[in-house]
Amino acid sequence: MATGVWISLCLYFALMIGIGIYAWARSTGSSEQYMLGGRRLSPAVASLSAGASDMSGWLLLGLPGALYASGLASAWIGIGLFVGALFNWIIVAPRLREQTERYDNALTIPQFLSKRFPSRAMALRVVSAVIIVVFFSVYTASGLVAGGKLVQSAFSGAVNVAGVSDYAVGVWGTLAVVLAYTVVGGFMAVSLTDFCQGVIMMLALIIMPSVVLFGAGGGGYSQASATLAQVDPNFLSWTDGLTLVGWLSAVTWGLGYFGQPHIIVRFMAIRSVAEVPRARNIGMTWMAISLIGAVSLGVFGRAYAVRNDMNIGDPETIFIVLADLLFNPLVTGFLFAALLAAIMSTVSSQLLVASSSLTEDFYRLFLRREASERESVTVGRISVIVVGLIAALIASNPSSNVLGLVSHAWAGFGAAFGPLIILSLVWSRMSGTGAVAGLVAGAATVAAWIMVGWDKSFLGGPGVYEIMPGVVAAYLAIYIVSRATPSNGEFRPLPSS
Repeated sequence: MATGVWISLCLYFALMIGIGIYAWARSTGSSEQYMLGGRRLSPAVASLSAGASDMSGWLLLGLPGALYASGLASAWIGIGLFVGALFNWIIVAPRLREQTERYDNALTIPQFLSKRFPSRAMALRVVSAVIIVVFFSVYTASGLVAGGKLVQSAFSGAVNVAGVSDYAVGVWGTLAVVLAYTVVGGFMAVSLTDFCQGVIMMLALIIMPSVVLFGAGGGGYSQASATLAQVDPNFLSWTDGLTLVGWLSAVTWGLGYFGQPHIIVRFMAIRSVAEVPRARNIGMTWMAISLIGAVSLGVFGRAYAVRNDMNIGDPETIFIVLADLLFNPLVTGFLFAALLAAIMSTVSSQLLVASSSLTEDFYRLFLRREASERESVTVGRISVIVVGLIAALIASNPSSNVLGLVSHAWAGFGAAFGPLIILSLVWSRMSGTGAVAGLVAGAATVAAWIMVGWDKSFLGGPGVYEIMPGVVAAYLAIYIVSRATPSNGEFRPLPSS
């Protein structure tokens, strides 16, 4: 591997760890600082942190790979995500920022739910914390799989250590760097690194498709379109081969946004409700540019590969292959850093949210109710390491599919927490018993749907994405049980400001 690549990657790693040390010196003195950065995030940091922690390696590996393999019809996933993210900023962000502070300064989603529904506080905190830890272990594993694929595809034996495979080195190396700044600097380190990583990711998704399309061997849009037409006359069709069920399975990815703890926790950390609209505008602009870049990379990367007789064994590695082929080693290192940024931004956010739940909703709830702030921060750091190790073990299989792992975890969170979060913020009549019912119904439906294989094939036809039945089940459970539950004591009105 060229020296320039290593130089770029080493500079990137040094920047991430430097930010962790900076944050450690300024924002890890209390639980609120370690878990929410003291609610002091600027609009730019909050928005890019939410976006970068959302997109992960899926943006540079999973989505371009799907477009590369299946054509433009797969872009409906990105459209559904964009619409879902926009409504998340409009509906959830301002209300969650305000209400989590007014409900006794809740620091985690389970804490907020327990204070909103005190009659079912214990059940809500325990069940939601279990769901967070379980699904985040899978979700974090998807990021580590992406890190393993990067090293396996790009370095080809150059990092082989004591007989350990390139893939394993990638998985454990990615985890080690993430732990270095997350354990040390907490939420502020994660958010600041997310901001830098978001900028790097966006630049990479502008540079890469542009070079692939207009650089040497690209041929421009006309030639690329002609090449794709030879591969498949309908490759650039938005609807070819797309059934109603398939279209719904793609666009309903957007439903998952409302229930992703690692995303909506950024809303809780913005400096004030008044700054939410500005953060929304920054975040949605970043997301539009990044999604267009990812879609273009998958589509025009396929044209480039065909025109230049390239054999891409794993479509999810198209970004890695083209970065190594087309650029000066220093630029290649920057592009690899962009992929690592996408991976690490999500992994660090997920680890921190999972550790926050373990600390606040298990340790301080059952073991040490009077734990000091220093002790809680220490337990949080230990929890980050534990969840990370579990995720690395899940990611140990090199044949794991990034998009598949992400889709299951995304659906689990979206169905379990999405309806619950929205209704808890906007429906005053929702009861604590209804909240528990929705949480369980959403998560259980998603798990059962995957176990019986209906996500792959449903009633002899194409599979149905598990988030759809999960969300429907959760909304019905919340509404029906809340209506049947006596209102007295089942929920707590919003305290006056």
